Amino acid sequence: MAHNQQIMCSVNTCHYWKSGNHCGAECIMVTADSFAASAPDTIDAPKASTLSATPAQYCEETCCKTFTHKGSGKERTDGVMKL
Repeated sequence: MAHNQQIMCSVNTCHYWKSGNHCGAECIMVTADSFAASAPDTIDAPKASTLSATPAQYCEETCCKTFTHKGSGKERTDGVMKL
């Protein structure tokens, strides 16, 4: 992965959302909706390498598991250093 990679996100209620619709998370986890709906919130980027692939056919079938609501107090529950 390029060190200068930018992740764009328009979900401004997320803890990682930054001005200009930038994602400030150090690491993100994107998966298929079908998996995300059944996986606990603790399934996030640090566990990504242990998970099976979750194929999707359309972008509408995917979601970001790194989302953490601003002010929720859960910013460090997954062990990833949150900005």
